[in-house]
Amino acid sequence: MYRHTINLAVLVLLLPACSLKRENVLKYVDPNIGTAHSRWFFYTPAALPHGMAKLAPSTNGHYGNPTGWEAVGYDTRHNSIEGFVHFHEWQIGGVSVMPANGLLKLRPGKLEDEKRGTEKTGYRSMFDRKNEIAEPGYYSVLLDDYHIKAELTATERVGFHRYTFPKKEQSRIILDIGNKQGESAEVTDASVKMTDDTHFEGFVTTYPSYIRKYDPKGQISMYFYGEISKKPKHVGAFKAKTVTAESNVKGELTINPNSSSATGKGAGLYLEYSTAEQETIELKIGLSYTSVENAKINLETESKGLSFDKARQQAQEIWQRELSKLYVSGPDHKQKVKFYTGLYHALLGRGIASDVNGYFPKYDNAIGRLPLNKEGKPNYNFYNTDAIWGAFWNLTQLWALSYPDRYKDYVQTQLEVYKNRGWFGDGISNGQFTSGVGTNFVGLAVAAAYNSGIRDYDINLAYKAIRENEVEGTNRPEGSGKIDVEAFMKNGYVPFLEQDITDTTGSRFSASHTLEYSYSAFAAAQMAKSLGKMDDYQLFSKKSEGWKLLFNTENKLIQPKNADGSFIDKFDQLQPWRGFQEGNAVQYTFYVPHDPAGLIAKMGKEEFNNRLDGIFQTAQKNGFGGGKTIDAFAGIRSNYNHGNQPNLHVSWLFNFSGKPWLTQKWTRAICDEFYGTESIHGYGYGQDEDQGQLGSWYVMASLGLFDVKGFTDLRPIVEFGSPVFAEAEIRLGDGKTLLIKTVNGSADNVYVQSATFNGKALENCWMYRDELMKGGRLEFVMAGTPNVKWGIKDPPPSTQ
Repeated sequence: MYRHTINLAVLVLLLPACSLKRENVLKYVDPNIGTAHSRWFFYTPAALPHGMAKLAPSTNGHYGNPTGWEAVGYDTRHNSIEGFVHFHEWQIGGVSVMPANGLLKLRPGKLEDEKRGTEKTGYRSMFDRKNEIAEPGYYSVLLDDYHIKAELTATERVGFHRYTFPKKEQSRIILDIGNKQGESAEVTDASVKMTDDTHFEGFVTTYPSYIRKYDPKGQISMYFYGEISKKPKHVGAFKAKTVTAESNVKGELTINPNSSSATGKGAGLYLEYSTAEQETIELKIGLSYTSVENAKINLETESKGLSFDKARQQAQEIWQRELSKLYVSGPDHKQKVKFYTGLYHALLGRGIASDVNGYFPKYDNAIGRLPLNKEGKPNYNFYNTDAIWGAFWNLTQLWALSYPDRYKDYVQTQLEVYKNRGWFGDGISNGQFTSGVGTNFVGLAVAAAYNSGIRDYDINLAYKAIRENEVEGTNRPEGSGKIDVEAFMKNGYVPFLEQDITDTTGSRFSASHTLEYSYSAFAAAQMAKSLGKMDDYQLFSKKSEGWKLLFNTENKLIQPKNADGSFIDKFDQLQPWRGFQEGNAVQYTFYVPHDPAGLIAKMGKEEFNNRLDGIFQTAQKNGFGGGKTIDAFAGIRSNYNHGNQPNLHVSWLFNFSGKPWLTQKWTRAICDEFYGTESIHGYGYGQDEDQGQLGSWYVMASLGLFDVKGFTDLRPIVEFGSPVFAEAEIRLGDGKTLLIKTVNGSADNVYVQSATFNGKALENCWMYRDELMKGGRLEFVMAGTPNVKWGIKDPPPSTQ
């Protein structure tokens, strides 16, 4: 096993004075959990929360992947490292650094080289996980082939490297710039050059798969400016050979041993050194998405006078502060590891794309600037972000609880995109549309922020953008998603298309789109009502009932319909991808989060409860996902799949159907069994953690707090589950404190017997969020058998 420890002497230095009486929580974060078959942005130990600089070792990043989103980067099943990469975001990857010695090799080499004793085809090195340390803000490993110790840390926009070499006459550092990394796809242009003896600069431009598909005029450019602690004795350059039909030399290099610059595909430099035993060479590399000049400014601003050790200490102090906003205590070590590792991933996802001076990438090489405050600093950050699909059941609830500035940054990012492009963007990479799923829940997420009291932005502009996102399809770019929204507005549902397409007339995923658009229409209706726009409120309220048009009263399932209003034939309720995106009819029938009472009435309460309970009994046999199959879509044909977004609210629906003890039972079982603490069994088995979504679901569920509606109610509520910890002290977004305490809680005592808030008895399994956010003491008395009389006085409101 890899080593995962933090020196106790260092801990004292890392703890802020205000937290000296508290346990350091960094020891519970294990970045290596779930690293079998993980996404490109999943494993980046040397990074800050939401940082631009996300440094990590790569075991197979230069391979890329065929579809542009599949698992690539660092995999626990590999035993060699091919470089340490700086940029790790959705559709973004680049700038690799690798120390080496001995015979000059300038290509990464193949994974097959991992067989010890074989002749290596490149510079990748074997490593042993017992010599690997991965912590929030720090990573180190011993490269066995070279006997070099590599260490990484970061500020928000600067990557720090420290390499400890053995005594060698042929030591080197390789700057591999012009090759694809992770989700970046092929490089279209690159440049790197030494500007003096100890400084270098450059860029790499790529054309990722999802930009090619959804925003074909766009591209991704990554810039850097770096300094190195020791002047090299020699510098050489390399690049890819020009490929022609005659030469057929694809994959070969042109090496110029007497040059300190390289341009074009495959561009890179190698810096040669003679090193003494245990000699260290350090690099600081400033990053930017706008220009080399801004990369240099980022470097100077964030790293001036900062040593590697100070940078590491600063990074881990920041992680301690942010993670400790949710401070849990209790005897169960394993649950703490799940909790803080999940919270770590939640805070890691969605990375800053703006510079310290406020410049940010707008679109098609254009550069914008965010508004500045009196100190000359940006009022908010601009983010790169994967789709928000499903994040209203995890990330946004966590942001609204304790990290409202992150939520504000997300909203402001989307408003900048709207101002620049005329539309919201579901997935955003450097201002370009990179829609992951072809829908668009941005309007719902913004409305939920508004309902949660996060309103530090132009509200009128936000509502205008939300409204257009819900109704407008004319000249809508494919990358903005919801191409079929006008068909939904016309018919009340999205008609089914047998072809694998989505257009203005319908979609292959027509049923899931209908459910999603009904839900987001509900969110828009609530914000419209708050703003006094009653015509819009009536319009969107009516459209929020579109799901009813697809409810088949005979089989009591959601079933796709053709344009003529007939249900499709050859209907298989467990078939994915036919009417339903990344799921099936059994899973999606429960996708009516904005009106659980309406769905319960359609199905009948007894059948609703029996069917749903039966689904979970069956799902438990497969670990609530796809069993032990290592795949992102494992479980897609099952009746419940916790490894994907459409199901994440379903275990909480018993609160609405009069059996809250079943929500307590099944949410706790999912926490215990779906989530693991191993490299292979982490978030299911190789399922998609999705930039903090599954991690933050665990965080919220283990606190016993959740909202099926994703805070889309005009006055949001919070439903209760089964709190895991003896105590959880939560620093709320406004600085108040909420203490959640359990009495008689244990692994077996998962059922709530009674509850109080600030000494007042709670008879319901929910309360209004604005009351909870006032802070105080929320206490649950637990036992091993259900109290079927508690929590059922008034069900959570389906309509307000």
